[in-house]
Amino acid sequence: MTSRARWMVAVAAVLMCTAYVLPLWRVDLIAPQYPEGLGMFIEIDGVRGLKPQDLNSINNLNHYIGMKAIVPEAIPELKYMPWILGVLIAGGLAVAAWGRRVPLYVWGGVLALTLTAGLYDYWRWGYDYGHDLDEEVAIIKVEGMTYQPPLIGSKKLLNFRATSWPSGGGIAISLAAVLVALAILDSRKRRGLAAALLLGAVASGCAPAGPRPIALGQDQCHYCKMEITDARYGAQVVMRTGRVQVFDSVECLAAFVGSAPAESIASVWVADVAAPATFVRAEQAGYLLDGVLRGPMGRAVSFATPAAAAAEGARTGGVTVSWRALVADSAAVLSHGGH
Repeated sequence: MTSRARWMVAVAAVLMCTAYVLPLWRVDLIAPQYPEGLGMFIEIDGVRGLKPQDLNSINNLNHYIGMKAIVPEAIPELKYMPWILGVLIAGGLAVAAWGRRVPLYVWGGVLALTLTAGLYDYWRWGYDYGHDLDEEVAIIKVEGMTYQPPLIGSKKLLNFRATSWPSGGGIAISLAAVLVALAILDSRKRRGLAAALLLGAVASGCAPAGPRPIALGQDQCHYCKMEITDARYGAQVVMRTGRVQVFDSVECLAAFVGSAPAESIASVWVADVAAPATFVRAEQAGYLLDGVLRGPMGRAVSFATPAAAAAEGARTGGVTVSWRALVADSAAVLSHGGH
């Protein structure tokens, strides 16, 4: 092993230690009756709500559809994971100290298998909870409906939007796995490839997440709670936490952005009214107010560029404004009464 590879392995082992103090996974549930959302953290040795009563509230809701209660003490994996991770960390530090390639390959393989098994076990746990329903106690019954949460990403479950993403500990372990892969490549003297992969991993980790497809007829506007039915006027905010908030109009989007702490927002996106499947950065788009073409709020629409908005305004009338002006004027835009 090169000295660089040994340092990578040592740093990877230290990174994995964060799983003892930071949650591995986070699940969020948002519905009209819970605008602030419910959620839970999955930790290396337990499960807890994002807020003190969230886990109890989730279990009460699950009872209505016949799902089993989430009881951390009844999940055997939570008893073993701290020990398994401890063995992996100790093995990594030993490999870094020994500095031989074969132990590195063996330890890297064991790490990969363990992480794969862990993801599969989490998926299986969600599958069991979402499919093994007690029809005798279920109050809400929808034929053919199952309630498995997504492994990663977002999914509609009745009137709830469920999202599932790695949390701090899970992200740290993922970075550790990347470092181990780079150490293996580096130890095989593929330094050019290892450097390229490292730069790519850093760039990917630093880049903010992008928008997701909006589920028409299912997603609800985060600001006004109306169902989103027209892709031409959709908009999205990617939060620093990774959560994506969707909106049915640029007015609702502007009102939300104007009231949210700037540091909580990673990126803001709007649909191009001429190409609804295309989302562009809100700061780069153009906006037309009071033209012939109007969005659900009755006033504003967005275009891919300011030039496109100006061209439409010249053809059909209306006033073109910038994103900054739209956010500043969001209160006036909504003062006519909303939906």
